[in-house]
Amino acid sequence: MTTLLIAEHDNSSIKDSTNKALTAAAALGGEVHVLVAGQNAKGAADAAAKLAGVKKVLLADDAAYAHDLAEPLAALIVALAPSYDAFVAPATSRFKNVMPRVAALLDVMQVSEIIKVVSSDTFERPIYAGNAIQTVKSKDAKKVITVRTSTFAATGEGGSAPVENVASAADPGLSSFVGEEVAKSDRPELTSAKIIVSGGRAMQSRENFAKYIEPLADKLGAGVGASRAAVDAGYAPNDWQVGQTGKVVAPELYVAIGISGAIQHLAGMKDSKVIVSPITAWWLISIRQFPNSPRRSASSESNDDARTGQNGVPALRLECSQL
Repeated sequence: MTTLLIAEHDNSSIKDSTNKALTAAAALGGEVHVLVAGQNAKGAADAAAKLAGVKKVLLADDAAYAHDLAEPLAALIVALAPSYDAFVAPATSRFKNVMPRVAALLDVMQVSEIIKVVSSDTFERPIYAGNAIQTVKSKDAKKVITVRTSTFAATGEGGSAPVENVASAADPGLSSFVGEEVAKSDRPELTSAKIIVSGGRAMQSRENFAKYIEPLADKLGAGVGASRAAVDAGYAPNDWQVGQTGKVVAPELYVAIGISGAIQHLAGMKDSKVIVSPITAWWLISIRQFPNSPRRSASSESNDDARTGQNGVPALRLECSQL
């Protein structure tokens, strides 16, 4: 069995999600090849070649892959399909866009966001916002898999795989790049941050996010997250959202401020090693460590955030002043 891992990268380096997806790909058995598709992406290909367990790196260097358009990348993967039995990618926003197209073009079922490889054709994945674990056995000859990287350890360096250039596939011409607005920050990326400070609706305004959440994150060297309620209210940008419809994270420390603990949010951060909730004066600071520590039952986000909003910001102001 030979597996093709599609790398998440920035053309110069490989992102941590690729290292974690490689762990899952290696568990399938057989050789693992890595596809790096981009423009001027030789640096990323060289970095992928150093990962332990990688047998070969395929470099598709073309302007068609410069802006993460899903259709050209899906066409490239399908063009390479005859040589591979499985196609694996991290379950990032980029590959949530690409891999379903690959599965459709290959006429197979995608196995999404696996958290465990049982065997080469059997996997575990969460359903119902993580409240149940489903075991899936795929009978398709070619497997298309996305990996929830928060549950896999990152593969380190130690390899020296050859890098081979591959020809670009014909561009389907179904989409074109118009422009982009990229938010630049010195803070670590949410999905790879070891510490995350998140705020909820109880922060009451964008100004309070900037006044309390962001300085605390900067002091801790942390990434900044937000609940969906806070994002919908305009307190935080979309790329900060943590939860079932946002990003799934598993940091060493997750600080939740003014967040109710609704199941939709828990689905995105319950794998954190330590969760700290310094929320209000009336609610004792709780430190919950999964999986053995008791969990507060998930409740209505609107009800909890409304109650928290009464005293949450004054209490947070007092705590932040003591840092």
